[in-house]
Amino acid sequence: MNDQFADIFTETTCPTQDQLLAYVEGKLSPAERHDVELHLQDCGLCSEAVEGLQAITHKDQIPGWLREAKWNVLKKLRTKTHKKRKQDFYLFIGIVALVVVLLAIALYWGYHFSR
Repeated sequence: MNDQFADIFTETTCPTQDQLLAYVEGKLSPAERHDVELHLQDCGLCSEAVEGLQAITHKDQIPGWLREAKWNVLKKLRTKTHKKRKQDFYLFIGIVALVVVLLAIALYWGYHFSR
């Protein structure tokens, strides 16, 4: 995967998505659970994520939903990046065409007035 679209949790001290899900499902060891609870006290983002995960009744479907949501976000980001590159390319072509036209006019005038 492109580094530009990396997972936001890889560069933080936040628990991973899998750890948060395991916390909600009660699958962590007591030490891991304690570490996550300490983190949740200080991190509003993770606290809200856990609160949202706890509200879901079919927890077995969460990993699929997360993959689908992540894929949709990445697809939109790539589309926006592609559109931006396309716009930059057309701007570049326009500038090159303008320079060529101005150069042709300058050469014509130079040749015409030198006679």
